[in-house]
Amino acid sequence: MVATASASATLAAWAPPDPGQAALRQAFLGFLAARPDDACDRCCVPGHLTASTVLLDATDEHVLLTLHRRVGKWIQLGGHCEPSDASLADAALREATEESGIDGLVLDPQPVHLDVHPVTCSLGQPTRHFDVRFVAHAPADAQPAVSAESVDVRWWPVDALPAEQPGKIDSITALVRRARQANSAAPEEQLVVAGERRVGVAADQLEDHAADVEEQA
Repeated sequence: MVATASASATLAAWAPPDPGQAALRQAFLGFLAARPDDACDRCCVPGHLTASTVLLDATDEHVLLTLHRRVGKWIQLGGHCEPSDASLADAALREATEESGIDGLVLDPQPVHLDVHPVTCSLGQPTRHFDVRFVAHAPADAQPAVSAESVDVRWWPVDALPAEQPGKIDSITALVRRARQANSAAPEEQLVVAGERRVGVAADQLEDHAADVEEQA
């Protein structure tokens, strides 16, 4: 399971793009500090961290969305952290791989966006998702497959995304725009590949920060 120190290190190392995201990061860090044992566990009823992925194709011109069976609308890939996940990036990559049916995804381990929203979880209890969003790329000509959690999965042109509820504050259109802007800044040595981790200095820095958090706890 993703340790609180690991999740805190990921968020502390991230440079938020605007004051709103910076304030939200502090809220996430505060929640992690308040729930050191279960902040990333779906059983944490007050809320828990989740991980999702904006999955772009190799050309950056299409994004893979899932028509989620329970949510009932087109959204990015993602979900809860599982016991096998060592980090939020691992959780995001695993969920994206499972829900897309595509092997060989390449994910940037630096978040691109944070969001917190009320939800009734799969356990049937009202709670909150503290969602940490990442961006990943699929291999050229990748063909998705529908998972048990989806009614459909489909590549959508980034300039022709599905219609959303009027007035929705954090739209999928805005999220995809943020992901594409952040994508160009990810150096090769900082990428996480499905089935293989290729992380250089960035990972070492995260591990050092995680150790510092554990010492201070």
